[in-house]
Amino acid sequence: MAKFTKLNNTLTKFIEKQPLFFVATAGYEGRVNLSPKGMDTLRVIDDNHISWLSLSGSGNETAAHVLETPRMTLMFCAFEGDAMILRTYGNAQVIYPHDDAWEEAVALYPSIGGTRQIYNLTIDMAQTSCGTGVPYMQFKKSRAEDELVPYFDDLGPQGTEKFWRKKNMVSLDGKPTGIFKDT
Repeated sequence: MAKFTKLNNTLTKFIEKQPLFFVATAGYEGRVNLSPKGMDTLRVIDDNHISWLSLSGSGNETAAHVLETPRMTLMFCAFEGDAMILRTYGNAQVIYPHDDAWEEAVALYPSIGGTRQIYNLTIDMAQTSCGTGVPYMQFKKSRAEDELVPYFDDLGPQGTEKFWRKKNMVSLDGKPTGIFKDT
């Protein structure tokens, strides 16, 4: 196991090569959330900052947790090639479409149906571990491109907002997610 206070070139290349990453957050009380993420939704901004685009889904736990406490961990696993696990620990900020910073932040990403928030993680520690317990798995393609994105493209902006109002305004523990400016 190795610990770092920031990313280096090797770790950045490892991150950029992974088709999948995991996000972990928790409020002060209640459930811990762990979510898989993929597609072209993550950017290494510099040695201490990662930004990732959150797409709509059936819940919005990460937003509620980050509003309560900014702690976030991102985990990357090598499923092909040399074994390694990388975790980045730090504090995150959430940017919503109604925020002034939205246009500049969303410009880093392709236009994707269901785009919901952007998270900026300031890294205070990165840790690698061997990863030999992670199985070899071959990446075929993203389900999101066939299922999630077309679904939200078909809903359009008004349908997506209706979806958010129904499924994304509060966490499983009833905490607000801030998805709308008035909530």
